[in-house]
Amino acid sequence: MATLATPERILGDGGQTEMLVWHKPAGRVVEEFQAIACSDSDGIVFPPPKREVPLRLNKPGESWCPDCLTAIRADRTIEQ
Repeated sequence: MATLATPERILGDGGQTEMLVWHKPAGRVVEEFQAIACSDSDGIVFPPPKREVPLRLNKPGESWCPDCLTAIRADRTIEQ
């Protein structure tokens, strides 16, 4: 199963992406800012396009934000 997500890039030394943390988008992009489900104030600035991401990630260097994953699972339980 997959869901729409937006990535947060965690940068390492030299500005290289060290890890991607996937977040559940909250609403639409407004003025180059994508709100995320795990925070009332934080979000992704200049977000790349959203994409379908599996809930069970098996790629090295990628993970779900634990709070966003909990929100996704809660939404799916309500839908059932």
